[in-house]
Amino acid sequence: QVRLVESGGGLVQAGGSLRLSCAASRSIFSTSAMKWYRQAPGKQRDMVAAITTGSRTNYADSVKGRFTISRDNAKNTVYLQMNSLKPEDTSIYYCNAADLYGHEFWGQGTQVTVSS
Repeated sequence: QVRLVESGGGLVQAGGSLRLSCAASRSIFSTSAMKWYRQAPGKQRDMVAAITTGSRTNYADSVKGRFTISRDNAKNTVYLQMNSLKPEDTSIYYCNAADLYGHEFWGQGTQVTVSS
């Protein structure tokens, strides 16, 4: 059974930092690119950052230079370090992975709220 469990969300003032974590089942983590998405109320879910098994990274333009995605293969965990947070970063953040057949899996989400 594939599990993705996010943690680390919370309330922070604009300009502050948070680090999100996503603990994944070993079976999916070892073979999948790991991604972070976010979804604000009434908006679509958008990809924020991605990291391949070889640690190549990709970011949405809106977070480049502020967010950093990384993975710890020993812990089967992917992180999202978020710096210089803005009120528009307020969203539920979701961890995503896909198996070798293309089936996607999602975590339960973690709320990030940035106050102005």
